[in-house]
Amino acid sequence: MTATAFTGGRILTMDPARRSPEVVVVEADRIVAVGDRSLLDAHPGATPVDLAGATLAPGFIDAHNHLSIAALDPRFRDVSRAATTEELLTAVRAQAEAEPEAEWVRVIGWNETATGLRPTRAELDSLGLDRPVVLVHYTLHQCLVSSLGLDRLGIGRGTPDPPGGEIERDRQGEPTGVLLERAWSLAHARSLAPYTDPDRWAEHIAARARVLHRYGITAVHDAACSPEAEAVYRAMADAHELPVSVLAMPHAAELLMNGVGPRLDGPRTGEGDEWLRTGAVKCFADGGASIAIDVTVDGHRLRFGIRMEDLAEHARAAVTAGFRIGVHAMGNEGVRSCIDAFRDAARARPADDHRFRIEHAGLASPAQCRELASIGAVAVVQPGFVDHVAHATGGAEFDGCAWLPFRDLAEAGVALAGSSDDPCAPVAPLWGSARGATRLAVDGTPLAPDQSVPFEDWLHAYTAGAAFAGGQEHERGRLAPGLRADLVVLRGTGTGWTVAETWVAGARVHAAAGPD
Repeated sequence: MTATAFTGGRILTMDPARRSPEVVVVEADRIVAVGDRSLLDAHPGATPVDLAGATLAPGFIDAHNHLSIAALDPRFRDVSRAATTEELLTAVRAQAEAEPEAEWVRVIGWNETATGLRPTRAELDSLGLDRPVVLVHYTLHQCLVSSLGLDRLGIGRGTPDPPGGEIERDRQGEPTGVLLERAWSLAHARSLAPYTDPDRWAEHIAARARVLHRYGITAVHDAACSPEAEAVYRAMADAHELPVSVLAMPHAAELLMNGVGPRLDGPRTGEGDEWLRTGAVKCFADGGASIAIDVTVDGHRLRFGIRMEDLAEHARAAVTAGFRIGVHAMGNEGVRSCIDAFRDAARARPADDHRFRIEHAGLASPAQCRELASIGAVAVVQPGFVDHVAHATGGAEFDGCAWLPFRDLAEAGVALAGSSDDPCAPVAPLWGSARGATRLAVDGTPLAPDQSVPFEDWLHAYTAGAAFAGGQEHERGRLAPGLRADLVVLRGTGTGWTVAETWVAGARVHAAAGPD
């Protein structure tokens, strides 16, 4: 079997035992040797790959990605760039015309922070469509539905807020059409259901996964994997049709819910193979649009947001059943709930390596970071969030807490895993790493610059760190003998790097066209 020998450039192994090698040898889908140039003599038949001064690193792992959802986004009109309400409504009408048989008209990308647009239920109704409309927020944590949508969901003036959600109301108590957190979960499920035919869904997943190759991504952790999505992934893996490796994190059929019901009787965390493996059960401590915050500003207390009060019971059930857990926690109050749930769940199986995952840790204090370190938690963070959090917070700062506290986490000893939260934020790891290193939004707006982490530390977070978060450190994330040959070739300096090539299981799947 022909081997391939990479040489002629810098090699970032992400492995402390192999700091400055000159050669990496790959055979089939394995890394077989890492060392000095004598390896070229030891493998005389190896096909040479001259890096020409570029950098070779492990393939990127996006440790919090919603591939199964993002794959369907091309089916819907994206209004993230709509500059006026008229443009937004035109997109809604175009979506209705393009999908005349769909039960719901689903449009995505609503982002009032970026566009300033705050459409109303009446404006959606003005289109006169005979089907409900759902305008999906870019966070996947809220939406706006038309009046017919409210009717289809059974939401009226007397409908109470669901636990963990909010039905926004006007001064007269009438629903405005804005559904927050779990109040929008059913609208998401119903409007997406017609698009989840397994065969078409698999085609969309494969197409989106091949796009990820352009960014050097060779594996993802699907961070809210419904039973239906898991089944599609399994069929794709069985047919050898997965372009990237997937760690499927079990989640309920409806988004943002805790508890996976009968799924606890299925494959446990770690079961599977290098193409498809079961990950941690996904849980929620608070909202994503209505994050749970309990802070002081110049000594004055400020408390708001939605907490998921059922977290502890479902986290304990998952751990008792033999799963690891990953908990969404955005606000510092959500982080507090998350820590409490971790400690409680650990008592259910005290001898296990829980490797608790906190997803986001969007606002936290140094003391909370130290608590996370003390229980061995891994922080699955999104450096790309710097771009929109810098604008969404309006420069607000709180006593003793930091937004996206990357440095506080790292200095406390919490392992960082890099991720994007795609499709809720741009997916490119190099783009996100630059945000995390500079703490600057794309337009130059700063966000807590003291929380920056060096660029190459982000490369580690997107490789070895992400592998560790997924319990995959023995199969990927480093350049070491015996590990999978998922590789990325990078060019650049500082924070201005680009992906030149991507290799999956020892095969080149992407090469950048033209000069980098």
